Amino acid sequence: MSLPADAVTALEAFQSAASWEQRARLLMQWGDRLQGLSDEKKTDANRVHGCESQVWLIGSLQDGHWQFAASSDARLIRGLVALLLARVNGLSAEDLQQVDLPDWFNQLGLARQLSPSRSNGLNAVLQRMRELAGY
Repeated sequence: MSLPADAVTALEAFQSAASWEQRARLLMQWGDRLQGLSDEKKTDANRVHGCESQVWLIGSLQDGHWQFAASSDARLIRGLVALLLARVNGLSAEDLQQVDLPDWFNQLGLARQLSPSRSNGLNAVLQRMRELAGY
């Protein structure tokens, strides 16, 4: 399965970062790029349960490909969610099932920074994406 263009961009940026400080800066920049959701969309129905931080997620199907948008109240989580969206936006429901979250963050060089609670939270976001996609 080929990577979406945003995922390739992320991978190139993070793999060229020489240090954790550079990756941390990149992570914050990706979080700042996350467009977020309007207050009307930050409803309990759109909230991802299983995250320590508040994360809201919506998804829509366009020509057989999923597009997700998300928002979070925590800056670091915004960055991680933005990187997850880069990896999944534009995928079909079938391809969404194949996404390997630990492998993706490992490729980005961020696996060590994922505490168990952050990892669980991101898994909850991915699980919610799969539910929206009908799995």
